Order: sequence, then C-alpha cells, then structure tokens
Amino acid sequence: MDTLYTAAATATHGRDGRAVSSDGRLDLALSAPVELGGDGRGTNPEQLFAAGYAACFGSALALVGRRAKVDVGDAAVTAEVGLGRQGEGFGLAVTLRVELPDTVDEATGRKLVEQAHQVCPYSQATRGNVPVDLVVE
Repeated sequence: MDTLYTAAATATHGRDGRAVSSDGRLDLALSAPVELGGDGRGTNPEQLFAAGYAACFGSALALVGRRAKVDVGDAAVTAEVGLGRQGEGFGLAVTLRVELPDTVDEATGRKLVEQAHQVCPYSQATRGNVPVDLVVE
C-alpha cells in the first residue's frame, strides 16, 4: 500500500480517560457508556468508530456515485456499532443505514451501496472480522 495519509491519536486511561490526536484537533474526554457501568459523560470508542465508519462510507458512496454518474450528494450514512460478548472477550457488529436521495431508484441505490462497501477502507478492514449489515433506506 502506498500510504497517502496517517492519522495518529493517543488515548490514556482507556474508556475513562482522554483521546488526543497528534495535531490537537481531536481532544476529548472518554467514558464508558451507562450501559457498561460508566457515567456516559464522555464519548466512547464505539461512537468514534461509528462516526469514522459513517464518514468514510459516505465518501466511498460519493466516489462510486460519481463513477456511475448518479448524484448521491444528499445521502446520509448512519453507522450503528454494537459491542457485545464474544467468546472470552468482546466483539463488534455494525449496521450501516444509508439514506439515499429520492432521485435514486431502489435497485441503483442498492448497487451503489454494495459497491461502496467494496471500496470503503473501513469495510475492507472489517471484512471477515466484524459482521456488517447494509440497510438502504
């Protein structure tokens, strides 16, 4: 792979600490969600993963839309990241909900979402490791 960009962030004290990017643009308190016994006052790794995946998938969708000459500019992607027990540890599961503009018919939209899932770096990274459910709305 020819690396075009590298992001770096440091987290201290796990789920009850702080995450800071190397350029300082991201600097936020972390806390476990209430459902996991935390106070829920900060963000958590699953929210960060969901935000990153949703943004990345949206960009992949825009790319395949441009290639197909289909305007998906008003599309919205919501990533739901679930955390659960898996064997001796924990695992993730993702649902990507893609809301397409009314101008995109259902068959075309489904095809574009499937193509985006093939080119999105997050989708490639999770493939075979994390179940990802694609929902076109």
